[in-house]
Amino acid sequence: MRIRTDGDYAYRNDAIDRAARFYNCNKTKAVVSACDDVPRLVAAARQVLERDDLTHEQRREIAETLSTRVTTFDVGQSVVVEKE
Repeated sequence: MRIRTDGDYAYRNDAIDRAARFYNCNKTKAVVSACDDVPRLVAAARQVLERDDLTHEQRREIAETLSTRVTTFDVGQSVVVEKE
């Protein structure tokens, strides 16, 4: 696999370097580690945001904190009225 890092894609090199520093490993292992971690972290974030013991404001603040340049979390609030 090749990842373009020239021209408009130069930012990718910085991202990969940050991942390598974060995981304290080479670039290849850093990319693989990040690919393994992201789906798990997103699933965990969704699980936290779905907790019943949080207020809407708490959920909104958590969603804002966990959102990144690429992945954003939105929290909605709905009201259901049933008429018998």
